Amino acid sequence: MLQSSAPTQFAEITYRTSDGKPMAENTLQFEWIVLIKENCERLFADRPDVFVAGDLLWYPVEGRNNLCLAPDTMVAFGRPKGYRGSYQQWNEADIAPQVVFEILSPGNRLKEMAKKFEFYQTYGVEEYYLYDPDRNDLTGWLVGQDGYFRAIEGIDQWTSPRLGVQFCFDEGPLTLYGPDQKKFLSFTKISQQADQETQRADQETQRADQETQRADQETQRAGQETQRADREAQRVEQLMAQLRSLGVDPDIS
Repeated sequence: MLQSSAPTQFAEITYRTSDGKPMAENTLQFEWIVLIKENCERLFADRPDVFVAGDLLWYPVEGRNNLCLAPDTMVAFGRPKGYRGSYQQWNEADIAPQVVFEILSPGNRLKEMAKKFEFYQTYGVEEYYLYDPDRNDLTGWLVGQDGYFRAIEGIDQWTSPRLGVQFCFDEGPLTLYGPDQKKFLSFTKISQQADQETQRADQETQRADQETQRADQETQRAGQETQRADREAQRVEQLMAQLRSLGVDPDIS
């Protein structure tokens, strides 16, 4: 007699939250990753439907836990902000990050970068930017109607359709400007500017206080002059009253 077997139990699929690789290989690469990621955060700070992340594993296909990449910076429009251990696209309304940045380091290999290019093209990235800070070289690709990347020609002065960020080489090294025309700055420079603005505001407050004090002093002096004039007028009236009491009319010249 055949016995029914128990249902097969499948192990739950786990998705790693780290690929075991460092976010950056050197300080220059790290600075650029942080610069772009943090300034993209700043640009969309008031947009609850824009998610920005750096070095976060992205899994495009459910069940494929070996199929993933961690872009240096990625921006997903239509997704809420918040903590994620990884970006699991099937849990994100199947929305792929539309914009991806990669910062080259000396350790990157051609085969590795080709794999990333194919991954981003296959799984729905609209804009892909690759910057080599050592050579100050920027390459960008924009997805075409056929779903394939097309290299962006004349990337100097180029403005990202999704981000509204402009890429410029007018000052030598690559410079990025937001839609508000503000330059992408490091946290240190932003803090320094904020400190300078605070100092200027304090100086303006001090000058305003000094002007107020001077105005108060002028008001006090004017009041004192009025009091002196009133006393003089009183003395004149007293003298005139004394003259009248002696029978002298002070109004007759």
